[in-house]
Amino acid sequence: MQGTPMLQYLIKQSRSLLAAAALASITHGACSVWLVALINQALTTGADGRSALVATFAVVALCVMLSQMASSILFERLSQQAHAHLRRYVSGRVLAADYRHLEALGAARVQSALSEHCTNVAAFFVTFPAILTNLVVVLGSLLYMLLLSWKVFIFAVLTLALGSLGYHLANLRAIRHLNRAAVEQDTLFAHFRSLTDGAKELRLHSGKRQVFADKVLGGAIEAVRRERTLGMSIFSVSASFSNFLIFAFIGLVMFVLINGVPDQARVMTGFALVFVYMVTPLEILLLNIPRANLARASAGRIDDIAAGMPEEAAVPGGASTSASTFAAAPLRQLALDGVLHRYYHEQSDGFFTLGPVSMDFRPGEVVFLVGGNGSGKTTFAKLLVGLYAPEQGSLLLNGQPVTDANRDQYRQIFSTVFSDFHLFDRLLQDGAGVAALDERGNRLLERLHLQHKVQMRGGAFTTQALSQGQRKRLALVVACLEDRPFLVFDEWAADQDPVFKNVFYLEVLPELKALGKTIVVISHDDRYFHVADRLIRMENGQVAEDARQPQALVA
Repeated sequence: MQGTPMLQYLIKQSRSLLAAAALASITHGACSVWLVALINQALTTGADGRSALVATFAVVALCVMLSQMASSILFERLSQQAHAHLRRYVSGRVLAADYRHLEALGAARVQSALSEHCTNVAAFFVTFPAILTNLVVVLGSLLYMLLLSWKVFIFAVLTLALGSLGYHLANLRAIRHLNRAAVEQDTLFAHFRSLTDGAKELRLHSGKRQVFADKVLGGAIEAVRRERTLGMSIFSVSASFSNFLIFAFIGLVMFVLINGVPDQARVMTGFALVFVYMVTPLEILLLNIPRANLARASAGRIDDIAAGMPEEAAVPGGASTSASTFAAAPLRQLALDGVLHRYYHEQSDGFFTLGPVSMDFRPGEVVFLVGGNGSGKTTFAKLLVGLYAPEQGSLLLNGQPVTDANRDQYRQIFSTVFSDFHLFDRLLQDGAGVAALDERGNRLLERLHLQHKVQMRGGAFTTQALSQGQRKRLALVVACLEDRPFLVFDEWAADQDPVFKNVFYLEVLPELKALGKTIVVISHDDRYFHVADRLIRMENGQVAEDARQPQALVA
């Protein structure tokens, strides 16, 4: 859907089904007006005339019921189809997005798109039949009034034109408030996330909790409420004014305009009946238009969010053979050649520069990456594993340069546990071998003293209700089971007690090294630095030291 607004794309994708549903809605509206005309005819004719209308009335009433059923079912199907498509689309864009842009966009806006905005856009397909059906009813009623008296019809059109003009002007103002509400909604979702992510901090500081509840969260909730209330209230006021014009016109017809018109009783009854019948469809029409506009505003927000998640460059027509086999060969060497990366650093209110860095890594090597907070260790790790693309320099895998076309294949050689890791409830492993993974995983869980808390069954974990330290141990199990040639651990031992630090540094790392794995460990645990074959020290984004340990030199 490149370059096509979301709402237009959804309508285009469902063209056939939408046409069938629209036809059912139009039929329902037309038959409803026909039914009113038959009622008016029956009220102003004799007994013989009424008898002749029975069969026609029954058929038209049946058509009203069947067309309404068909319209409702088809549009509900369209709504659910659109909702599912939107969720797949936004999820797909998130999965394909450049990681750096995804970080800048933030989780709150993505969550807002997947929940609130997707729901609003999908609701358009439930709102649309109400708009279409009642539009047909209103237009059909006007046509019937034209057949009754063209003079009175002119006054009716002028009345509706006046009401529509007022509604249009109100609509422009209301839409501005609804758009502001959509923007505030994204902020609100970020605060909702803080309710759980910041639960400990809020409970330990009552003053902070009160300010968050009253001013931050409460202010965002109030902003959304205020803007939406203003927008929808303007619609309601304009709809009520339009209804007043309808009743004013009925009074004008009955007491002024109808005098001297031929077949006065039939015309007066017809106009009164049609106008009274038309009030509800007109009200529904006017109230559903803002919901359609809300869907349009939400579709625009989804388009904006998608634009903020540009997809990573890919080889046209899919990955080439060379790209797909890029990371298939055994890891012999991974080199950084003059790699440099810049990003905005909030604390210094300026740009932080990492590099240029030139170094290489080889199989069976344990590398410790050390340095103070803010020295660039985690950024370096993200560059190393391909989450960030360098602005200058290049990464070389087995002598081949890493490019935009093969960066995703390059990332497949790594298993990582970052400090802000996410733990899925299963290994997300396709194919055979799940039973063997369960067996290996349960052995590792037992070794890390987790066997009484969690088990692996069918490639899934029985629970994630664990402490942060336990969750990190579970993430370590996942990284080992992935069996990739290069592992990166970012402050893994920070949440562990001395027992598990010993297990990690003195048992797990040597075993992984013996398997030929390349391991980079970001650590502050200087008492275990002797485990490393190589120590890289970073300061202010630069490599201050890159030294091999004595035992590595001996080896």
